[in-house]
Amino acid sequence: MPAPRRVVIVVFPDVDLLDVTGPAEVFALANREIAGPAGGRQGGDRAGYLVQLAGPAGGAVTTSAGVRLLADLSFAEVGGVLDTLLVPGAVDPGPDGPVARIDGEVVRWVRATAPQARRVASVCVGAHLLAAAGLLEGRRVTTHWSTAAQLAADHPEVTVDPDPIFLRSGNVWTGAGISACMDLALALVAEDLGEEIALAVARQLVMYLKRQGGQSQFSVPLSRPPATRRDIDELRMFIAEHLDDDLSAPALAQRMHLSERHFARVFRQETGTSPASYVEAARVEAVRRLLESTDQPLEQVAAACGIGSVETLHRALRKQTGTSPAAYRRRFRTAG
Repeated sequence: MPAPRRVVIVVFPDVDLLDVTGPAEVFALANREIAGPAGGRQGGDRAGYLVQLAGPAGGAVTTSAGVRLLADLSFAEVGGVLDTLLVPGAVDPGPDGPVARIDGEVVRWVRATAPQARRVASVCVGAHLLAAAGLLEGRRVTTHWSTAAQLAADHPEVTVDPDPIFLRSGNVWTGAGISACMDLALALVAEDLGEEIALAVARQLVMYLKRQGGQSQFSVPLSRPPATRRDIDELRMFIAEHLDDDLSAPALAQRMHLSERHFARVFRQETGTSPASYVEAARVEAVRRLLESTDQPLEQVAAACGIGSVETLHRALRKQTGTSPAAYRRRFRTAG
């Protein structure tokens, strides 16, 4: 059996707990899949993982959840060659929402240690630490949606995409927030040990099999701020539940008992987008779900989602995702 792949996860005060324990659990279950009864068939003689936690001084570290973790090593004790350096993050409260914390000691150590690693990955707001260490320049990256604007403002040399679950750029991986750390870790396992092991781990975790990196962090309703008007929120619920109805601006305005012009102004004020754009995004999201989970012909998908024709479905999906229905289905199809 070859030597295990050494994974070092950075820990420091107020680090997000799941960003540390989630990936660690994924790697541990991958080891179990290799060593278990199916190991000979699935894992063969492939190397598993040795996971170590490293902190500024070693010892106990109190996470954002108040749960203490015990670092295996201090930064000074890490040394040697690493397979994977995994960098989670921490946030502080700000006047307009969470603000990613930039710990200078962590940044300096990551900058010095990254060249020793085969690959580097950040989870959630850990991308801010990688950026501060100069590891994301010229790359397209992601982070938790709530701090994406901060990352883009602080590092204009970095292309920040707040939508995907995770992104890979060369040997640098960046992941979105909280539970998406599991998806990122599963992708790392798939790269190392193959899709079969990664899917077996996902089943053990009772996850939605394995979400691909290009999928969105959140649904259309979650991507919009809550409306101050209850009737607009009720209309958004109506749209989600009646995608194959007439959802044109005149029909929605009539439902709201407003003139079309006044309705359009109120809807944009409350949601930040036009009624037509919102409806199209909601319908495309439904299209994506059906492409991911069913084998329905495109004609049925288009009809069920209120898109109309297959040609319109092609145009709308390409506009929203940059790909065709067939390519999207090949990439994201999850269940038989």
